[in-house]
Amino acid sequence: MTRPKGTAAAIGRSLRIYRGADAPHAAMDALYRRFVRPGDLVFDIGAHVGDRVAAFRRCGARVVALEPQPGPLRALRLLHGRDPDVTLVAAAAGDEAGEVVFHLNVANPTVSSASAAFVAGALGAPGWEGQVWDRTITVPATTVDRLVAEHGRPAFVKIDVEGFEDRVLAGLSAALPALSFEFTTISRDVALRCLDRLASLGAYGFDVALGESQSLSFGRFVGRDEMAAHLMALPQAANSGDVYALLRP
Repeated sequence: MTRPKGTAAAIGRSLRIYRGADAPHAAMDALYRRFVRPGDLVFDIGAHVGDRVAAFRRCGARVVALEPQPGPLRALRLLHGRDPDVTLVAAAAGDEAGEVVFHLNVANPTVSSASAAFVAGALGAPGWEGQVWDRTITVPATTVDRLVAEHGRPAFVKIDVEGFEDRVLAGLSAALPALSFEFTTISRDVALRCLDRLASLGAYGFDVALGESQSLSFGRFVGRDEMAAHLMALPQAANSGDVYALLRP
């Protein structure tokens, strides 16, 4: 099969950014060790080139990593395919099993998405200039519930799927100990739906790390309403980050 022009260069760029010498490995490890212990099971949904997979393995966790894009999946297989404690799944996650249409950004695959609304919202938005989603593919889809049934209950789930996070959480029917989901300031409604879904499942507290800072902003876990207000008040230039959710006793 002929690969789209620019795929290899784009994957190389992602590897340099997310897995190169300048990537914040130590800070990432320190953050995840707050949630992950040796021997734990972790789901990485939207694994891309596996920087988080590597961090979870450094924490001693077993990892089930989902990635629907052929290019990043090839990189994951080269880097982690021989690790018996990493299971690679060539699929997206959503609210039901089956298939989804995936919008590829060939030049910048880290922002490829199964959400047509996310792609539409990004076009022309400040901070997203020059991003082009130039190809669509149909990929297999599963749910978090099905992953739990197949692999066991995870201690932590990382969800980074570019505006499809609410659909992933819609496929979860029981509270899990801890997780994170990405948000963007061009699709805050998605983040609010994620907060609502988690609040309906259990007594979660929330904190947030902006961008790739790997640093929690509050330093404590706040309620749904306080986190929602914080996300809505962020300037557009904040762009993105990850909300961390911890199930309270």
